[in-house]
Amino acid sequence: MARKKIIAGIDIGTCKISVVIGEAIGDEVHVAGFASQPSYGVKKGSIINMDSTVDSIKRAMKQAQQMARSDISAAVVGISGSHIRGMANSGVVPLSSREVRRSDLAAVLDAAKAVVIPTDREVVQIVPQEFVVDNQAGVKHPLGMSGVRLEARVYIITGTVATAQNVVRCLNRSGLKVQDIILQHLAAAEAVLTPDEKELGCALVDIGGGTTDIGVFSGGAVRFCSVLPIGGNHITSDIAIGLRTPLAEAEELKCDSGTAFRVKMRQNDTMEVVSIGDPGSRTVSKETLCQIIHARVEETFQLVKKELVQAGCLEGLSSGVVLTGGTAMLSGICQVAQQVLGVPVRVGYPRGVREMGDVYHPMYAGAVGLVYFAGGEDDKPKHQKTAAAGSRAPFSWGISGRMKQWFAEAF
Repeated sequence: MARKKIIAGIDIGTCKISVVIGEAIGDEVHVAGFASQPSYGVKKGSIINMDSTVDSIKRAMKQAQQMARSDISAAVVGISGSHIRGMANSGVVPLSSREVRRSDLAAVLDAAKAVVIPTDREVVQIVPQEFVVDNQAGVKHPLGMSGVRLEARVYIITGTVATAQNVVRCLNRSGLKVQDIILQHLAAAEAVLTPDEKELGCALVDIGGGTTDIGVFSGGAVRFCSVLPIGGNHITSDIAIGLRTPLAEAEELKCDSGTAFRVKMRQNDTMEVVSIGDPGSRTVSKETLCQIIHARVEETFQLVKKELVQAGCLEGLSSGVVLTGGTAMLSGICQVAQQVLGVPVRVGYPRGVREMGDVYHPMYAGAVGLVYFAGGEDDKPKHQKTAAAGSRAPFSWGISGRMKQWFAEAF
């Protein structure tokens, strides 16, 4: 009987740190434990307070491990933030024989990643998009094919060295070994997008507390990634300023009474709002709250649209847009997104999650996706994993040598 491969995925967000412990089997994740804790040491996807972040990770891991009744010593962690950059590149090699071998795949991907990047940045992931054997493009599985020339088209994702180092150090200080660092866009996509959506053309918009991650997929692979420094916290801040109420009260109003879709409300549709520095409350129209939320949400999707238009991706979204992340649960957000973007929009929930009903929530999409992603990898050499470009988790060409050195130095 095969030994279970239990994986811990940690999504370090601006508002919450989410942990999912489980096993990826086929198209499902058998969740053993999960937890989330408030995040006080992260701002716009970057760690600004190590001690607070470490404390939140420890508390979330402890809670998840208690539920799973299992001790976890290593985890896969997601990385995001406005420092993330992506670029397309390609590499070409002559075939060492008339048949494509695994050594040829390793060589062509090494050639594709040979780009000059600033010294303060590091390659986080290299995502194979397709291979070209001689003049035959769109090849997903080139192994065994005959030809004299092999080309790999890839998407290279880079991040700042300091940010990645801080993520690694936080997990190490939490008593965890880092198995891998995975781009949060790709992890969330693994959890919420269907194979057809990835093939036909779809944009994933993951709206967290401090950032909005954008990932565009077509032909079964990622084509564009971007991160906007705007998220659900900005909506909360606007409510606090507009209604002169504490942030905690503003967050509660947003979740309980707020809607992003502007509708005409009755004059007597009101609510009680606590004032800053005043123990009493006052009556405010719910329409006023709706107007504040609508303005910020509309601006957010205007920025998303601008990114998609500049990247030349908006016209190719045959499957529309999928929203995920905690803010995706805001009432009326899909209607606003559809009005601004002009394409079908739905909320993305983690697919194939079994046994634990509460984890079926957009907030856990990133953490569930990390388990999916890492569970799709096996014990083969890294170039063999990448060769299966049509499999469920084809993305990771592997962490760079410098990152591996960080992992080693931390112990």
